[in-house]
Order: sequence, then structure tokens, then C-alpha cells
Amino acid sequence: MPPLLALGISVLALCGLGFWWLEPKVLTFGDGLWLAFTTAATVGYGDIVPSTPAAKIFAVFVVLLGFAVLSLVTASIAALWVQTEERRIEHELLHELHRELHAIRQDLNALRHAARTEPAAPRPTALP
Repeated sequence: MPPLLALGISVLALCGLGFWWLEPKVLTFGDGLWLAFTTAATVGYGDIVPSTPAAKIFAVFVVLLGFAVLSLVTASIAALWVQTEERRIEHELLHELHRELHAIRQDLNALRHAARTEPAAPRPTALP
């Protein structure tokens, strides 16, 4: 499991437990997870809301933590996209360099062949 996914699931589970423990309206762990998710994502559907002072303070913490985790997820997705694009560009450049190297080798071989098969041009002599 990717570390970022494990972090997100862990944070959501801990926040769900926190709401389950602090909020009397949250009767199940699933409801705690739902409240943690809607709070962290700042969706706030309103079907379950924090009502005690402790749950409200915890909700503020969950929102801030949600911003941090969602920022990490967004940054990671962007980094993957950029990394994929960089690999594509590097692959294209490497392919172009291989083509150029092949052309240079062909030119060099042609020059070597010409040097072996053609008679040498007479060297200029010094004037008397």
C-alpha cells in the first residue's frame, strides 16, 4: 500500500474514532468515519454534525488535518503527472540522441571507407 494512502486511511480512522468517542449523536464507528470524512473534506452534508464543545473543537482539528492530507494527496498526484511527463520527454530526447549517434557513425564509416579506397592526394611541394 502506498504510504500516502496508508496515511490518509489512518488519519480518517483516527478522526472517525475521535468523533465516535466525543459526539453523542455518532452511534457507530461508521458514522464517525462519515463525519470525519465530510468534515475533513469540508463537505458538511449536515446529516451528522458536532454538537458538544469537545466535538466542535475536534472538528476544527479534523478540518485542518484534512487540508494537510488533501494537500499532500494533490501534490503527490501532480508530482506523478510531472514525473510521467518528464520520463516521456527524456525518452524522446534519448531516442533522438540515438538517431544522431547512428548518423554520425554512418558518416564516420563512410569517411573511413573513402580514406582506404581513394588514392591519397599529392602533397604540395615547397617552392624552390
